Amino acid sequence: MSRNLLVALYTGLKNQLYAVFVTDQRLWIPERRMATYPDIMVMPEPLTYQEGRKDTLINPVLITEVLSAATASYDREEKFAAYQTIATFQEYLLISQEKCYIEHFQKEGAPQSGYMRDRWLFRAYESDTIIHLNFLGIQIAIADVYHKIILENN
Repeated sequence: MSRNLLVALYTGLKNQLYAVFVTDQRLWIPERRMATYPDIMVMPEPLTYQEGRKDTLINPVLITEVLSAATASYDREEKFAAYQTIATFQEYLLISQEKCYIEHFQKEGAPQSGYMRDRWLFRAYESDTIIHLNFLGIQIAIADVYHKIILENN
C-alpha cells in the first residue's frame, strides 16, 4: 500500500515543489520533543531540517500511516495529537491493512476564537472512491492505493 500511494503522490506532485519520503525519513516534533518515522511524508521544498541536523525534517504538510493491530490506536490518538502540534501539518491519512478503507483528516482553516487547536475534518473512504488531498491539489483513487494488495481479511 505504501509503495502504491508513494507512486500516486510522486505522479500527482511531479510538477510541484514538494518532496515525498517513505518510511526511513526521520521527523522531529519540537513541541513534543520527539522523533518519529512516518510511513509517508510530503514536505514543501526547500526542505526544513531540525536545527543542527541534516537527517531530520520538521515541516510536513501530509503524513500517512499504515495501520496495524498493534499501532492503530497509537496512530489515531497520541501520534495524531503530536503531529497536530506541527504548524505546517495539513492532512493525515490512515490506511487499513485489513480492508479497503482509508481515514482522512484535513485541517480546517484557522483555530476558532478561544480554542488553541485547529479544527480537523474527517472523511472515511472505501473501495471505488477518490481521495481529495485538497492542500496538495491532487486526487488519488482508492483502487490505486490497494492495487495488487492482498488484504489480511480476504
